[in-house]
Amino acid sequence: MLTRRHIRVKVMQSLYSIEQTQSDNINKEEKFLLYSIDQMYELFLINLQLLVEIRKRAEDFMSKSQKKYLATSEEKNPNTKFIDNEVLLLLENNLQLKEEIGAKKLNCWELDDEYVALLWNEIKDSDLYTSYMSTRLSSFGEDKDFILEVFKEIIAPNDKFYEYIEDKKLTWVDDLPLVNTSIVKMIRKLKPSHNENMVLPKLYKDADDKKFAIDVFRKTALNGVEFSKEIDGRTPNWDQDRIAELDKAIVKMAICEFVKFPSIPVKVTINEYLEIAKEYSTPKSSIFINGILDKISKEYKENGKLNKVGRGLM
Repeated sequence: MLTRRHIRVKVMQSLYSIEQTQSDNINKEEKFLLYSIDQMYELFLINLQLLVEIRKRAEDFMSKSQKKYLATSEEKNPNTKFIDNEVLLLLENNLQLKEEIGAKKLNCWELDDEYVALLWNEIKDSDLYTSYMSTRLSSFGEDKDFILEVFKEIIAPNDKFYEYIEDKKLTWVDDLPLVNTSIVKMIRKLKPSHNENMVLPKLYKDADDKKFAIDVFRKTALNGVEFSKEIDGRTPNWDQDRIAELDKAIVKMAICEFVKFPSIPVKVTINEYLEIAKEYSTPKSSIFINGILDKISKEYKENGKLNKVGRGLM
C-alpha cells in the first residue's frame, strides 16, 4: 500500500518539523514519524468501514420505510439490491477489518454518523444509484463496478467529507489520495471466491520499506550539518535565508541517498525529489533542486564519492 515516494514525503515532513522546532531528540522524532505513517493505515481502515456503515444506514432506512403507517407498495416490498451488494457484504463480514477497527477503537462513524447519513443521501439521490437499482438482480461484477464508481464519483471527492478528514487529523489530507488509490485497487482485485478471511493490504509492502523510512530519516538527520555544507558550497549566489526550508530538507535527503543508499539509482533519487518538490514546495523549487542535485551528482561521480553499486545506478 505504502509507496517509496510517500515514505519520502513523510520523512521530509518530519525533517522539516525538526528544523522548525530545533529538536535534537532523534529517537522521539523517529517514533513520531512511524506513528504518522501508522495513522495513514487507520485512515485506510475507517474509509473501508465507512462503506460498511453506509450499507447499514441504507438497511436502516429501508426498515423504517417498511414500518411507515402509510407505506407505499414499493416501500413494503423494497428493492434490496444495494443492501445485498456482495462487495459491501464482503467488507462488512471481513474478520480482519472487524478486528482492526475494534483493536484500534476506530469508532468515528458511531460518533460522527452525520457524515454517513450525508454520503448515503448523496448516493441515494445520484443517477448512479438510480441506474443500478433499475433491476433487482445483480452479479458480483456489477456490484463491484457500482461500488467503484460510487467511491470515485461520490465519496472520494465529497468536500464535506474532505473537511472532516482534515479536521480529524491534519496529516490525513496528504495521505488521502494514496489511501483512496489503495482502496480502489483493493476493490478491483476482489473476487466472488473471497470470504470473511480475506487478507487486507498491508501498510508496508515488506520489511525493507519500513527500514528505508527509518534509514533515510536517521541518516539525513544525523548528517544534516554535513549535507548543509554541501548545499552552501554550491549556492554561492544564494542567500541561505532565501532557500526554502522544505527545499533544504529535500536536497539533504537526496544527498543522503546519493552517498548512503548504494542500490538506489541517481536518476530515481533526482526524479522522486523533483516530483515531491513540485507538489509540496514553491513554484520555482523544482528548478533550483534539479540544478543543485545535477551539479552535486556530477561532482560526486567525478570525485568517486557517489556510492553506487551495480550497472545503471550511476
